[in-house]
Amino acid sequence: MNKAEILGNIRRGLGRGEASAAQREAVRQRLSVRENNLIPQRAQLPHEKQVELFIAMAEEAAAEVIQLNSTAEVPAAAGEWLRSQQIGHLVMAQDEELQTLDWQTQSDIQLEERVAQVGDLASITTSFAGIAETGTLMLYSRPQSPTTLNFLPDSHLVILKRSTIVGPYEDAWKKLREHCSGNMPRTVNMITGPSRSADIEQKLQMGAHGPRTLVIFLIND
Repeated sequence: MNKAEILGNIRRGLGRGEASAAQREAVRQRLSVRENNLIPQRAQLPHEKQVELFIAMAEEAAAEVIQLNSTAEVPAAAGEWLRSQQIGHLVMAQDEELQTLDWQTQSDIQLEERVAQVGDLASITTSFAGIAETGTLMLYSRPQSPTTLNFLPDSHLVILKRSTIVGPYEDAWKKLREHCSGNMPRTVNMITGPSRSADIEQKLQMGAHGPRTLVIFLIND
């Protein structure tokens, strides 16, 4: 059962139909003036300090952060990392930002534009925002960013622009609502480091529910 069906059942149970334009606008107005909850002090920092905190928290969560001056450097950096891991195949979405990069310089890396499949070793995606307080990436589903790329491959390579890093979660959600003009995406993924679990005999297992490795290309422009 998808989200639309679940919400439809709730509306029917309440004896309500689809929300009118006026009702939707009222909700948007209520959200826009809603005050934040208590914000951790470590997230209330100038932007440059937020970037430093994001890097520290992401690395503490076992992510690898590679700083680059521009997105034009991504193909070379990705190729170098993939070769260091003896991976010769990379999957990405039909994302214009990724497609315009010069991947031909990495001729030894097989590049495919499609959704991820079981058995894929590495994917690369863009991200919407970084959240400094926990070193978390925010990604949302859309044709240019299928969710399978975030979870199926063993290694997830992510492009994050320094300018999109915010302090607390509340600022990331505000940013997303403004970007989507109130039409929220079907899925929003919060990713903090590679997947792990210690549910079995309290032994840490990497890649339990997703990628074993998370590499963040932090773009300084």
